[in-house]
Amino acid sequence: MSGNKRPRIERRRVVPQPGTRLRRDPRAERQPPVASAAEEPSPTGRIRRDPRAARVPAKPAPAMNQPTAQPAPRTIIIDDPACLILAVPDFEDGRLSSHDRDLLGAARMLADAAKGALVVLMPSTSKEDIATAGADRTIAADISGYAPEARAALVLACIETLRPRHVLFCETATGGGDVGRRVGAALGELPAPHVIRLSASEAASRGNGGRSDYLQPPPRLLFVAAETADPPAEARREARSLPPPALSSLKLRIEDRGIAATDPNAVPLTEADFIVSAGNGVTDWPGFHDVAAALGAAEGGSRVVCDTGLLPRERQVGASGSLVEPRCYLAFGIAGAPQHLQGILRCERVLAVNTDLHAEMVKRADLAIIADAQAVMPALARLAKDRRLGS
Repeated sequence: MSGNKRPRIERRRVVPQPGTRLRRDPRAERQPPVASAAEEPSPTGRIRRDPRAARVPAKPAPAMNQPTAQPAPRTIIIDDPACLILAVPDFEDGRLSSHDRDLLGAARMLADAAKGALVVLMPSTSKEDIATAGADRTIAADISGYAPEARAALVLACIETLRPRHVLFCETATGGGDVGRRVGAALGELPAPHVIRLSASEAASRGNGGRSDYLQPPPRLLFVAAETADPPAEARREARSLPPPALSSLKLRIEDRGIAATDPNAVPLTEADFIVSAGNGVTDWPGFHDVAAALGAAEGGSRVVCDTGLLPRERQVGASGSLVEPRCYLAFGIAGAPQHLQGILRCERVLAVNTDLHAEMVKRADLAIIADAQAVMPALARLAKDRRLGS
């Protein structure tokens, strides 16, 4: 050896012999790892990592303007039902009311319990999506307008053709209640009137002036009251179209001449189809009466309004007043107290005009206008009058 040079040590890998213990080489373990594609050694021997190359490329996000494909809703099809259940909704103005949907819910329950199919008798002019209303079969016929004799003859022909296990009508004065009783008299059968509870084995009818309930097995004819059953779920049914039965010539004694003109405020709130209601936010009362008259709507009010004598007590809407269920409820300046919201629980459409964006009535409304009622009422009255005059 010369100078201060240290002797070179040759490193060898020792392979253990069978039966001997494996000895670790700490120097070999200290060697730097092999560089990957995302790494490269530096001049000093340390590994330099490339963070861009090390990243795994993400999947490209779908374009925002390309809608994602939604799976088609499953359609429930009943090809060989054990029986048929016939439902006869009123279809007033060609639309399903909340009472009609309750009727379909009761009929759907009976059909499911008997492993049967639900047949719905409907007007040919209706645009309702009856497949989502629980109908397995449909019969479309010309049954628009007030024609109880023709409707009863059509139902009798359907009963003769289909032989349904049950036939359900809405318990209404000028709709299913009238038609159903004509059908019962023609068949000589006693129906179950004012059905308030219904199951596959029992029907509860209210009678004796509302003081008594009568229980019996469900007869063939049932007159279903409102809220007897929940509307059918949104499951889509087949709604297969069946041909309407042939009718012999009828001599009709009742002629429909349309709706007679009447004062909307002469109609009880519980029977009104359109209600315009005022709350504490209304100060222009002549404007309120004007817009209600222009829209042809019945007037209603909150408890505060009726307490101060601005509207009669019978015009009060709410849990302590009248529980209403019109097709449209227009509320001007009503904050939305809990007892008032209980009174409009079954309204089909609720419109609210209020200056408070966070009012409970605005949250309940299907359509809300955040503005002063005093500015909206005259503008709406002018628009309604112009539409009526055709200008």
